[in-house]
Amino acid sequence: MNRQNKTVIDPWGSTHVADYSKLFDEFGIEPFDEQIIKRIPNPSKYMRRGIIFGHRDFQRILEAIENKQPFAVMSGLKPSNKFHIGNLLTASEIIYFQKEFGAKAFYCIADIESYADNRITYEDATDTAVDNLADMLALGLDPKNAHIWRQSEEKRVTDYAFIFGANVTTATMNAVYGEQTNFGLYMSALVQSGDIMLPQHPDFGGPKPVVVPVGLDQDPHIRLVRDLARKLSSNYGFVLPSATFHRLMRGLDGSEKMSKRNPMSYFDLSEDLDSIRSKVMNAFTGGRATVAEQKKLGGEPDKCMIQELCVFHFMDDDKKIVEAYQNCKSGALLCGEHKQEVIDLITSWVKNHRRKKEKLIDTAREILNVK
Repeated sequence: MNRQNKTVIDPWGSTHVADYSKLFDEFGIEPFDEQIIKRIPNPSKYMRRGIIFGHRDFQRILEAIENKQPFAVMSGLKPSNKFHIGNLLTASEIIYFQKEFGAKAFYCIADIESYADNRITYEDATDTAVDNLADMLALGLDPKNAHIWRQSEEKRVTDYAFIFGANVTTATMNAVYGEQTNFGLYMSALVQSGDIMLPQHPDFGGPKPVVVPVGLDQDPHIRLVRDLARKLSSNYGFVLPSATFHRLMRGLDGSEKMSKRNPMSYFDLSEDLDSIRSKVMNAFTGGRATVAEQKKLGGEPDKCMIQELCVFHFMDDDKKIVEAYQNCKSGALLCGEHKQEVIDLITSWVKNHRRKKEKLIDTAREILNVK
């Protein structure tokens, strides 16, 4: 079987999804369907639009929401790059659960993983960590209802990692992640399991439901931590953590995914505005070869990255999304016109975000205890 027909999931490398619908049988992921969405008061746009497509054990979170019981939301980010549009989705999901349902947010700066995977020292990661956290705060993360930490400084996480390491075999790690020549990746995976279980530490009120919003590439971590929580539940009372899975946004140039090796595939939130405009203007579309052909045959919005930018991030009104889709398909909306409209939306959004972020840099430094 060639790679195009096979799903490959690698949290540290390349993830390829041949067919999202096959993930339910192949990996045991459950569909995030209308039966779930109709039980959620004010579902997020990612839920409504099918961007969140699957879950593990979200039933626990639904029950907590319906019974008004406490639960936590947990995720994090490697301090290896500037915050970019590929990071926006998970960030928005954390903030959604915090704002909509009062969930305490647990946000991790994954500096141990960034060293294991990218050889970025803790010291070198500091400025990026502050910058990334300021982005999160500007997006709406409320630090008053959050616990924010660096892996290298959170002893409760590393204590859990040691306990987990004593309860897992090399054979299991190989089965979950494939055989790795860099053993530090296995160690960082155990630390990430500690991150995910931190909301259930006695210092934070003990066992409770926890939801972890992730892309499919992170599912190996979810499978590992759920296995460990199950194995150790009789000792620690752990509740198996839940997860939601979102689709991975393609690269702006139409490539399978965004990659720092391909600068035209993404833009970061600190990038020069002219550079952002240029990348969006050159983004891959489903347009025809000529204007006349587009008006006659219509465009192909399912292939279009301009449409995808709107669906994922920059257009909140579902009706406008549908209208743009239909107008493209009918030939009434031309690519150049649509690109300019979306460029205006994005640059306005980015400018507003930067104004907020600038005021929050000192807060981010204070939270991370960076002088």
